[in-house]
Amino acid sequence: MKKEPIPSVTPPDSLQGLPDILEPGLSVIFCGINPGVLAASTGRHFAGRGNRFWRVLHLAGFTPEQLCPTNDRTLLQFGYGLTTVVSRPTARADELSQWEFKAAATEFEQKIERYAPQCVAFLGKMALCAMSGEREIHWGPQPTAFGSARAWVLPNPSGLNRTFSLDALVTAYRELRLAVTPTDSASRTRTVD
Repeated sequence: MKKEPIPSVTPPDSLQGLPDILEPGLSVIFCGINPGVLAASTGRHFAGRGNRFWRVLHLAGFTPEQLCPTNDRTLLQFGYGLTTVVSRPTARADELSQWEFKAAATEFEQKIERYAPQCVAFLGKMALCAMSGEREIHWGPQPTAFGSARAWVLPNPSGLNRTFSLDALVTAYRELRLAVTPTDSASRTRTVD
């Protein structure tokens, strides 16, 4: 029996972070904790097979069809962007230290101020808790703005986060969509340069 070759995997320490997909004045900037190893190696946001981000966005009404990671820049056409708090890729977010969040906090907040979205949506509580020093953060809209934008916390769509079913994710994301775009956002598109 012939053995299959083992695919080479780039070690996480040699990977670069993901490029931001941002422009000024977006409705929502979705903010991941940090890039996963596969996302960083492909240069595409939410590239892991088990990640439910693109499916949830579509089912929640942010996009008229389900986008795929190779078309992640298309999200700008609908008034949404993507970034991460910490740029260092890891296999799991719990591999990050509190120091990394604290070190990234000022620059990240300045980025949000510079791009001035209507809302910044943190995917999971981890990053916002670490940057704010708050231990108890609730899901949904936050009482305090972040970088002059409304702050919102959504469940992380990672395949590793099985606390939330697909239906629960869609419900949480749809609540944000309705809060920032009361009309059908999936029917409006923008031109991207």
